[in-house]
Amino acid sequence: MTLWSDISAIFSAFASQDSWEIRNALQSNAAWVLGTIAAALGGVLVMLVYRLVPLLDRHLERTIMVWSYLAIAFIIFWGVIDRFVFKNQQPWSTTIPPLLFMVMAWFGAAFNVRLRTHLSFNEFRTIMPRWAQMGCLTLDAVLWFGFAVIVFVTTTRMTALSASNFQIVLGTDSVLQWWFLITAPLAFILMIGRVFENLADDIRNFRSGAPLIKQAVIGGDV
Repeated sequence: MTLWSDISAIFSAFASQDSWEIRNALQSNAAWVLGTIAAALGGVLVMLVYRLVPLLDRHLERTIMVWSYLAIAFIIFWGVIDRFVFKNQQPWSTTIPPLLFMVMAWFGAAFNVRLRTHLSFNEFRTIMPRWAQMGCLTLDAVLWFGFAVIVFVTTTRMTALSASNFQIVLGTDSVLQWWFLITAPLAFILMIGRVFENLADDIRNFRSGAPLIKQAVIGGDV
């Protein structure tokens, strides 16, 4: 009964939209149960959206990555000119870029899960029998899902903590840190969607007799 009451408290806290209540509710172990379910359902939803809208499938994460990188480059470029030409410096010019870099890295990680460009030991897997290859790919999906759930729950807690304390980005007056931190759980929901996409492809290839292990290309297309 304690688990169900804690889950009910989490729902009530989110319904109230009170960051302090959300922070307290997420401290219970029920957050892991509810977080796992929410992550799985979110991943399925993302996979379905990607199938219905191929444009998002190909460009969503890359668009976020590119614009984050351009924003970082512009802030740093203008910061150099501002400092050495105008003898001035914006106090947020050294705090915003690291946050944007984290956003770029999180969504980049999700996209590269789809491309399978993370460490996967393909050289060894290609010489394995077909059933062993499928076993390794299934293990990949389980590990990536577990990793994404851990990050999803912990970063959601961190976002709620930041929001409840009204933490602002250093060097600014009103830019809240949680506006950036909330992109972490969102990015890992996208990652779970990519994991499900890959697993669905692997099962289809296994049943059809198509090759299971393919050469991964960084920056390639999905």
